[in-house]
Amino acid sequence: MTTPLGIIEGFYGPLWTWAERRSLLRSLVPHGYEFYLYAPKADPFLRRRWQEPHPPAEAAELASYGQFCREHGVRFGVGLSPYEIFNRFDDEARSALERKLAGLEKLGLDELAILFDDMRSDTPDLARVQADIVAWVRDHTDIPRLSVCPSYYSDDPVLDRVFGDRPADYLVTLGRALDRDVNIFWTGEEVCSREVSPGHLKRVGDLLGRKPVLWDNYPVNDGDRMSQHLHLRAFTGRPAANAAHLAGHGINPALQPSLTAIPAITLAESYRRGPDYQYGQAFLHAARELLGSELAHQLQADLLVLQDGGLGRISDEKRQSLLHTYDAYDHPAAIEVMRWLMGEYRVTDEMVATQ
Repeated sequence: MTTPLGIIEGFYGPLWTWAERRSLLRSLVPHGYEFYLYAPKADPFLRRRWQEPHPPAEAAELASYGQFCREHGVRFGVGLSPYEIFNRFDDEARSALERKLAGLEKLGLDELAILFDDMRSDTPDLARVQADIVAWVRDHTDIPRLSVCPSYYSDDPVLDRVFGDRPADYLVTLGRALDRDVNIFWTGEEVCSREVSPGHLKRVGDLLGRKPVLWDNYPVNDGDRMSQHLHLRAFTGRPAANAAHLAGHGINPALQPSLTAIPAITLAESYRRGPDYQYGQAFLHAARELLGSELAHQLQADLLVLQDGGLGRISDEKRQSLLHTYDAYDHPAAIEVMRWLMGEYRVTDEMVATQ
């Protein structure tokens, strides 16, 4: 059994270029990736300024990329975060949402995700209000597929500390109130889960009344702490047996689009090979395919420094040595390593708080 794989571009930090998105998709389609959800936190017209339409040039780019996805057999969707709309879903909010839906429909979307994550709410009966909003969206759009990210999208207690205690029976209430054909995202036992097990997914699926779509926060490396590390290693802790309990598996990519393809390809290999999967070998297979043998082995040699040590543990002398090493390679992935070494991918707490 397999599960649909996809990219959920849902990170904080600098936006990718459209050329970078196309390049990543070309790398992943041969490995069975089937969907792409555009939901970067830095796109203000999907979050803080969601009530405003995308400027014409940006809307044209979105529509063009959607067409590119479909030409490659990939389902294209957008993730809309109607900021804190559940605190006041009145006539004014409905009018703004209806206008937004009309604009998004012009993009020819295959999927619309309503994202309620990373917003604080003291709304009573939060799950039912959110389900009512999704039902209202269903009645006011022709976009064929709907998904939702709950406010509490993980068992992780950090969500309760940051956004307030989760309501009792939140997942059960949400699952019962939503139409059965609405997909629900879930990140696992943690926001950035080190392991996702079949037993955990079965329990969550039973609560939701449907198989969840795993929103996998690896290899994403946004935030003040994680952006100081490159997430390059192959996937671990995602056994192929998870497929029986998932409606889909989307990965939130790293800030570096070329490098993120390495772990992304290993995820496909882990599902394909099952118990025969070896994460070290999978890294090398993917890296060689994408980068060529020499650069792949260079990255492998530097994994301890780039992924485990991070920028805070690299001396100026070591940084200069690494810059010299990767400057010798004419490849976008090498350029991303260099940009990271120079601090160009740093995501601050202020960026997270304001995007």
